[in-house]
Amino acid sequence: MERWINSLMDTLGAPGAGIAIALENLFPPIPSEVILPMAGFASATGRIGLLAALLWTTAGSVVGALALYGVGAALGRDRTVAIAAKLPLVKVADIERTEAWFARHGTKAVFFGRMLPIFRSLISVPAGIERMPLPVFLALTTAGSAIWNTAFVLAGYALGDNWAEVTRYVSLYSKAVLVVAVGAVVVFAAVRLFRPGKGVRRSS
Repeated sequence: MERWINSLMDTLGAPGAGIAIALENLFPPIPSEVILPMAGFASATGRIGLLAALLWTTAGSVVGALALYGVGAALGRDRTVAIAAKLPLVKVADIERTEAWFARHGTKAVFFGRMLPIFRSLISVPAGIERMPLPVFLALTTAGSAIWNTAFVLAGYALGDNWAEVTRYVSLYSKAVLVVAVGAVVVFAAVRLFRPGKGVRRSS
């Protein structure tokens, strides 16, 4: 993975880092926590410009998020409800509550979601499903991504040869986020198993 990212930056420069980040949005197993510090280290060694690294990685984040927003918009609410309603332990009422929550907190979710592993990619899909105004989505995604990317690129730039230290600390952060997410799913499943009931489908 590291060799491939290095090769991409050696061949394309800062745009290579942007491409890698765009792919990270679409394929979360490609970790931005590795790509961004590597871009910072490449800047420290003079292989790419620091400002170019910041601009291109943020552009890559926005492009990847837009692709997933498009998936959500193409999927649409009705199709999402139809699919979700067939899943075990999921009820239409749950979807409606999620929609109501997103209507109230969607802007914060998109902004802060850009700083959470895994959710950084996934949050674009409900934004597309709910048809969040595109200018708002772009502004929030750009701002949140710029903060996240700048922190990691600058960390890699400052640490130089020790850039990999960044990934060790972020790995702990990612695991904590994952544990919380799994815990939430377990609680949700337990509530559904012990409090059965039927949701009410919202009329179109």
